[in-house]
Amino acid sequence: MNAAVAGVIATNGVRIERDGDVAVVIIDNPPVNAASAHVRRGLVEALGTLRQDIGLCGAVIMGAGSSFIAGSDLREFGQALQDPQLPEVIAAIEGCGKPVVAALHGAAFGGGFELALGCDARLAAPRTLVGLPEVTLGIIPGAGGTQRLPRLVGVARAIRMVCSGERVPAVQALELGVLDGVVEEDLRAAACAHARMLAAQGARRRVRDLPLPVGDAAAIEAATRAALRAGRNQPAVRAAIDAIGLAASTPIDAALAEERRMFQELRIAPDAHALRYQFFAERDAARQPALAGVTARPIRRIAVLGAGTMGSGIAISALDGGFEVLLLDQDPDALARGRQRVLDHYSSRAHASRLEPGQMAQRVDRFAATTAWERLVEADMVIEAVFEDLAVKQEVFRKIDAIARPGALLASNTSYLDLDAIAGATWRPQDVVGLHFFSPAHVMRLLEVVQGRATAPDALATGLETARRLGKLPVVAGNAFGFIGNRIYAAYRRQCEFMLEEGAYPEQVDSALEAFGFAMGPFAVADMSGLDIAWRMRRSQAASRDPGARYVDIPDRLCELGRFGRKTGAGYYAYADGKDKAADPLVAEVIDAASASKGIVRRRLDSTEIQRRALLAMANEAALLLADGVAQRPGDIDVVLVNGFGFPRWEGGPVYWARQRGRDLLATDMDFLAALGGPGFDRGRIELLDKG
Repeated sequence: MNAAVAGVIATNGVRIERDGDVAVVIIDNPPVNAASAHVRRGLVEALGTLRQDIGLCGAVIMGAGSSFIAGSDLREFGQALQDPQLPEVIAAIEGCGKPVVAALHGAAFGGGFELALGCDARLAAPRTLVGLPEVTLGIIPGAGGTQRLPRLVGVARAIRMVCSGERVPAVQALELGVLDGVVEEDLRAAACAHARMLAAQGARRRVRDLPLPVGDAAAIEAATRAALRAGRNQPAVRAAIDAIGLAASTPIDAALAEERRMFQELRIAPDAHALRYQFFAERDAARQPALAGVTARPIRRIAVLGAGTMGSGIAISALDGGFEVLLLDQDPDALARGRQRVLDHYSSRAHASRLEPGQMAQRVDRFAATTAWERLVEADMVIEAVFEDLAVKQEVFRKIDAIARPGALLASNTSYLDLDAIAGATWRPQDVVGLHFFSPAHVMRLLEVVQGRATAPDALATGLETARRLGKLPVVAGNAFGFIGNRIYAAYRRQCEFMLEEGAYPEQVDSALEAFGFAMGPFAVADMSGLDIAWRMRRSQAASRDPGARYVDIPDRLCELGRFGRKTGAGYYAYADGKDKAADPLVAEVIDAASASKGIVRRRLDSTEIQRRALLAMANEAALLLADGVAQRPGDIDVVLVNGFGFPRWEGGPVYWARQRGRDLLATDMDFLAALGGPGFDRGRIELLDKG
């Protein structure tokens, strides 16, 4: 390795460059400098050189490219880990006898942040983010993160950071004591100077040797309760809290060993496998090989048509993405309300110190509101967000078509209507794409990018590029009723309605599915969104409905009674105060009467059957979507359901769940589901769930 000190690139993705008497150890493992096995070997070799070379007083560890180390190589976690493992690398840093400074830029997450915590000091560029996201992947930090971080920030703050996977900006990390400095100019030079200073002082500053800050028992208890509630009591959350607690009760070497044992146990557990699957599915969803070499159209100004809650949210999302935004509504009062919603949003974020005054001013300066349709000519992209009615949207697109400049991207925020029918109202269907935002639009990451029959490749590429600039997670969907998410959710809700007819009540179905891990049960969701919305859709489709298909009229009966959900104080549940739901005897009477009208003898359905049938309905519809080409990959379906519909992330998604049952059991399950569905049941080809 002495040759490497002279500047020769090492073979393991790590090189050493001499800066006088300081070794600059550079990790060069594109694209994100993951701490893969070969990188760990290279680091151990470099630290051996540092220890042996008497001409070196210390070292700086930094990353090449755009980040420090953005985490470990997740592909390794499902296998036996190769040596040296990360704790050995950190032990080599702490045992090398010379000060080591971490110079951070870009991302320092997971194992990268743990490695930095093993150094004597940490300096960072201003835009650096640090964090320990392992819990979001079903594991815990396994290389000392749960022991070193509390020694810098205290137990309560460590619980908050670790259990949420929080990404902490450099300035905040400096305030917390995680960093020793934020460097505006030459990070490498500053880190080398810091290493020399520590060497001159002749003392190591290892985090492991620091005393644990005195903690407030009430604050620790509050942080614990909040973490368990937010993490839905998942095993990794509980384990992280327990591991952090060891910092206060156990000598550090014993605590590090126990942390590692817990990490090794969790990384091979089913939850962690599912979460890693979801991680890679999200990464793959944005990849569109068919668009290789296609250039997106330049977008500077976006016009959002419709100033309701959804339109306002889209406007906020576009402003946050750096676009100029024109909010348009033909109703002056609606426009005024929408404009105020946008301004109030930024005012509240600034008041909560989540947005600097200068950032707020920049966004407001890029925002305008108007009732003048002719101003659409100024936009590079028009996003329609009006009432979900085909005739209304077609009329709006005729107006857009007459005004928008040639080459402008025309996007509809429709959630289930025929995009081709909307595009057909224009003379330029090649410029039309679907952008299905999920509510609230400025919060939800998921964005279905819908490709119509005539959508041009560069129009689709522009939709995807815009989604990325908005910070969204884009999934491409073909044009079919409900696209991916709403079509699968409709099959799920329909199966849950079957179970109402057969013997269950809304609170039983919701309770069973929330116990599985859904954020809310389907009937609580229906009450929140409004039963009248689905009722209107069902009535519009009545003429095309298969007369032989099983149809449950319970939700129709509730709507006929004026029970539209929370907004009317009654739906599947009663809402005495407008918020807290309660089972309603009247709903039970309606359900019992509906069953009796069809001669159905009601029976008891337990939680296992409820969960099984609901999930099988999703899996079957997923197979139909794949057969129809609406979804490109099984993983895309799982990404949509997890990120848009509350499917528990640690279960991977409905396709992943179905795969875990095995082909034979799944086939038996589908026979069962088909028998319950009746003659109109459309059975999917389950082998398609394994493709890709």
